Amino acid sequence: VWDSKELGKVVTDSAGFTLYRFDKDTASPPKSNCEGECAKAWPVVSAGGASAAPGTDASLIGEVTRTDGTKQLTIGGWPMYRFAKDAKPGDAKGQGVGGTWFAAAPDGKKAQGGAGGADDGGEEAGGEPADLAGLSVRKDPKLGEIVVDKNGMTVYRFKKDSAWPMKTACTGDCLKKWPVVAPVDKNDTEGILKKGFVTFDRPDGIKQQTIDCWPIYTFSGDAKPGD
Repeated sequence: VWDSKELGKVVTDSAGFTLYRFDKDTASPPKSNCEGECAKAWPVVSAGGASAAPGTDASLIGEVTRTDGTKQLTIGGWPMYRFAKDAKPGDAKGQGVGGTWFAAAPDGKKAQGGAGGADDGGEEAGGEPADLAGLSVRKDPKLGEIVVDKNGMTVYRFKKDSAWPMKTACTGDCLKKWPVVAPVDKNDTEGILKKGFVTFDRPDGIKQQTIDCWPIYTFSGDAKPGD
């Protein structure tokens, strides 16, 4: 799940690509009405090996057998798709296409930004438990498992820093480009090494989180999760 500024909470696949639902499908019983050419633009998400994201309701995950016999992932009964024109994680170019395609929320309803449908009533606004932890891990197709902050933004380390003893080589103007990651509670992490997870009192007075004693940063040039 990623927290989109425009759309609220959106379900993604393990590579971070947005999942969508189609208003012409049905959820009870689950049925896909996207075949042939439609399925080329909206590739079907296979049900094989799907598991619920942390903080989401695993009981909502299901599958529907398509006319060709393949099994498609459903969330809350709604069949799930990707959009062929989404080029990278964090893209949501399929949102609102044709007035029938919407990014999916963790409960299978329309992500809030697309909650125009009468059947949704917008009641999924508010406290879904699917917020990202202060620091967690995302699978990146090129980089493997990488650390992200609570907004899903990529976290970096600097080779010129040192972990033993803890030293930073990024000061002054460097910090405008590479803002420090503020201290995060050890319990507010998922998949992060707890050993050496300490706060670094920098010489400039700023408190910075470390992982395995390495100071960590975000990058001001990253505009959205997945960058």
